[in-house]
Amino acid sequence: MSFQPILPIGGNAGWTFLRTTQDAQQEAFNNSSVIARDTDYFREKIGEIQTAEELVADRRLLSVALGAFGLDDDINNKFYIKTVLEEGVIDPESFANRLSDKRYFAFAEAFGFELSPPKSVLSDFSDKIIAQYKDRQFEVAVGNQDGDLRLALSIEREVASIAEQGLSEDVAWFTIMGNAPLRRVFELALGLPSEIATTDIDRQLEVFVNKAERTFGVSHPADFQDPGLQEKLIRNFLFRSELAASAASTTRGSVALSLLQSQAPLF
Repeated sequence: MSFQPILPIGGNAGWTFLRTTQDAQQEAFNNSSVIARDTDYFREKIGEIQTAEELVADRRLLSVALGAFGLDDDINNKFYIKTVLEEGVIDPESFANRLSDKRYFAFAEAFGFELSPPKSVLSDFSDKIIAQYKDRQFEVAVGNQDGDLRLALSIEREVASIAEQGLSEDVAWFTIMGNAPLRRVFELALGLPSEIATTDIDRQLEVFVNKAERTFGVSHPADFQDPGLQEKLIRNFLFRSELAASAASTTRGSVALSLLQSQAPLF
C-alpha cells in the first residue's frame, strides 16, 4: 500500500505544514511498497527497451514513464503515445513539436527513440526518470487530498521549465495561459477573474504582464524562479483560493436559507 501524505489543514497553513514535513513525507512515500515495486521494475527493465513499440507494450514500464511527466491519465492512448515517441523532437514538424501540451515534447525528448541508440539505454537514464516519477506521484497523492496544494508543489518545476527553455516574455506568458493548472495559479495569485479567458488573447497578455508588474514587480514568468517571489506567488494563490471557496460557500448558504424562508409554513 502506498503512503498517504498527512495534510491536517489546507491553505497557507497547510502549505507551511507540508513544506516543513515534505522531506520526511516524500521519503516515506518513496519507500512505500507500491512505489518501490514499480520503480524497481522500471530500473531493471528499461535498459532493454530500444523502441517506442516495446515501451508501449509493457504497461508497467509505460505507467512509470508517463507518470514521470504527469501523463498518467493517457496510458490507454497507446497509438497516440507511440506516435509521439517514434517521431521524436528533432524534426520541427514532428507530432510532439506540434502539440500544445509540451509535456509530450519533454517525454519524447527524454526517451529519444529517434536516436540510435535511444536514451533509454544510457546508464543514468532510469535514475532520472524514477526521480521525476516519485516527485510527480507524491504531488498526485497530495492532490488527492488537496488540489491547491498539489498545484503549489508543481510551481517550482513548472517555472524552472519555462526558464530553461529560454522563452521570450510573451511566449512564456502564452505558455502559462495555455496550461490550465498553471494558469489557475497565476490568475488567482494576480487577482484576475476567470472571465478574462474570454477576451482577446493579446489583451489577456497585456493584463497578465501589467498585473505581474504591479503585484510582484516583475514581468517575465522566469523571474519567479526567485525563491522569495515564488513563495509570494504561492501564498497569494492559496489565500485567494481560500477566499473564493469561502465566498462560494457563504453564497450557497444564503441561497439555501432564502429558499427555506420562502416556503409557506406547513402548520
